[in-house]
Amino acid sequence: AGTIILNGVELSKLRHEADWDRLRLQMGYLFQGSALYDSMTVGENIAFPLVHHRRLTPSRINQIVKEKLALVGLKDIENLETSALSGGMQRRVALARTLALDPHIIIYDEPTTGLDPITSDGIAHLIRDLQQSLEVTSILVTHDIRTAKFVGDRLAMLYDGKIVFVGTCQE
Repeated sequence: AGTIILNGVELSKLRHEADWDRLRLQMGYLFQGSALYDSMTVGENIAFPLVHHRRLTPSRINQIVKEKLALVGLKDIENLETSALSGGMQRRVALARTLALDPHIIIYDEPTTGLDPITSDGIAHLIRDLQQSLEVTSILVTHDIRTAKFVGDRLAMLYDGKIVFVGTCQE
């Protein structure tokens, strides 16, 4: 029961695919395994959503690629193959691709899974920094309590398929 309102839009009232598409383009998603295209360079991966969803010149796309790489702490790697990157770098490139369309909301699926503790902490700090600097809403799905406590303002805990707690870390 109830309603879900996102950016002033009641989701149950959306009837047309074009309305859903407009809403989806306001959201970004960071896949657990980064989901980079191995047949593309770093720059091509980040440019992919821009090429398919925006009408921009190649020079503007290249500028955005450089900007998003800088945001995630990776400069001048747009010509590298994704296979040449460490797991942490791949996660950052995937995040740069997620940021390419300037989403209002980013959903993170286990963003620190498979990373060493130092790299995991770096990703958590990056997520928190982006939340604050870009004023983006982050929804993080994780088993990593340390990351959840660091990144989350509000937490929801699932147990046995049900939400058993919603509140702050202190609560």
